[in-house]
Amino acid sequence: QRQLVESGGGLVQAGGSLRLSCAASGRTFSSYAMGWFRQAPGKEREFVVAISRSGVNTYYADSVKGRFTISRDNAKNTVYLQMNSLKPEDTAVYYCAARSSVSYSSVPNSFDYWGQGTQVTVSS
Repeated sequence: QRQLVESGGGLVQAGGSLRLSCAASGRTFSSYAMGWFRQAPGKEREFVVAISRSGVNTYYADSVKGRFTISRDNAKNTVYLQMNSLKPEDTAVYYCAARSSVSYSSVPNSFDYWGQGTQVTVSS
């Protein structure tokens, strides 16, 4: 069973930055494509960004393109989400997810493992 643990969430003013981390257990982290999703109260879980197993390929939702950056360090079994120019509409619980596939995906049901989530709140 793979475990994913997110950290780095918090309260920030609009225009500020946060860096989320997702640490994975196990020795096969590099075999998983990774993704970040978010869910605001009363809304469905929303795709944010995904990254391929090697980290070479990334795919962003239009709403975060140019503001968020995903990266991974396979030696540390960790994926990161750098969030800049945050807006109040970015407020949500952010989840990382792992997918045992060579390709990345934006579909939540295609991911095999999920973290518990970390709250990000952006005040106006």
